[in-house]
Amino acid sequence: MIREIDDALQRAADGGRITPEEALLLYTDAPLHPLGEAADAVRRRRYPDGIVTYLIDRNINYTNVCVTACKFCAFYRAPKHAEGWSHDTEEILRRCGEAVELGATQVMLQGGHHPDYGVEYYEQLFGAVKSAYPQLAIHSIGPSEILHMAKVSSVSIEEAITRIQAAGLDSIAGAGAEMLPDRPRQAIAPLKESGQRWLEVMEVAHRFGVDSTATMMMGTGETNAERIEHMRMIRDVQDKAVEAGYADNRVAERGGAGGFRAFIPWTYQPENNHLKGRTQATTLEYLRLVAVARLFFDNVAHLQSSWLTTGKDAGQLSLHMGVDDLGSIMLEENVISSAGARHRSNLLELISMIRSADRTPAQRDTLYQHLAVHRRPEDDPTDERVVSHFSSIALPHDGAADRSLPLIEAR
Repeated sequence: MIREIDDALQRAADGGRITPEEALLLYTDAPLHPLGEAADAVRRRRYPDGIVTYLIDRNINYTNVCVTACKFCAFYRAPKHAEGWSHDTEEILRRCGEAVELGATQVMLQGGHHPDYGVEYYEQLFGAVKSAYPQLAIHSIGPSEILHMAKVSSVSIEEAITRIQAAGLDSIAGAGAEMLPDRPRQAIAPLKESGQRWLEVMEVAHRFGVDSTATMMMGTGETNAERIEHMRMIRDVQDKAVEAGYADNRVAERGGAGGFRAFIPWTYQPENNHLKGRTQATTLEYLRLVAVARLFFDNVAHLQSSWLTTGKDAGQLSLHMGVDDLGSIMLEENVISSAGARHRSNLLELISMIRSADRTPAQRDTLYQHLAVHRRPEDDPTDERVVSHFSSIALPHDGAADRSLPLIEAR
């Protein structure tokens, strides 16, 4: 077994492909330090400049009304529930404007599967945002929302994607992936589409030139093998994109390579939902998964850490396990916060986390193009008020769902 581990680590570190069986072996049995060293070797080969990126964005929820009732979700309310709400376009545009004032380059428009929201709703929403703020990239929704809107409007997946793309959608988020293998997915989200169907929607989007990210929620009772199977399913779809020419497996440039441009694992949060924290992933499990992901995804350009769910210490440690992106200063986030995520940071702290890990911080856009590289401490932003994250509904306050962000001057 030791020789098998060493062989797989060396092959992956050198840029070779490891099998799902080898990935599982590394995840469960490889010594932590050699595992991290191999993953970091992959990062260094891909990005020899030593740059770790971050993003400034805002996650704006248009409704919490949802018919899917996922057991891990603390955010949704059933239709006609007294606590259900939907924001009108004016309110969403106001929040977009605040994000622009804070220096955001991206918005994530996400919400529940509202029974009345078909393709027409999203066309109007994306069109309004793009018209008012063309500088904002709309990296939003996920395959689940696309399937839902297509069903409400009685159109094909292809038509739904082309219409919302034309309206202004720039990129599809990896939302709704959770766990893709059938058994754990049925256990936590029995009303949601299958993992295979989720991937089929992504394949259609990639074929139409709409790139995306891929995520994984760990800690809801899935097995180690199912975690690796989740990654295998994503890698297989990315292989198809590369073979068809929708994605470029070369990573000489930092920008998105097409198809799935990043993999983002995160940990289940246990508060206020039906699972009630009966199972959770440990920090060590998370860090090992991150490292294995960097070794396994030879065809996905970027690996993002989720300090929002794991905490800043784990986020910084992940930079030594193959991670090249520390995620975002998310100016607002409600969904994970509703389930208990309370980790907050500000721009200067996030940059310090990157720099003290002996990496060079850089602000990026949605496609991972560098907007500002902070090569020296004197290059760092000086505004202390860009803070992540303000939760308008989840953190204790007066309960107002439309509470505003404090506006600042963004450098």
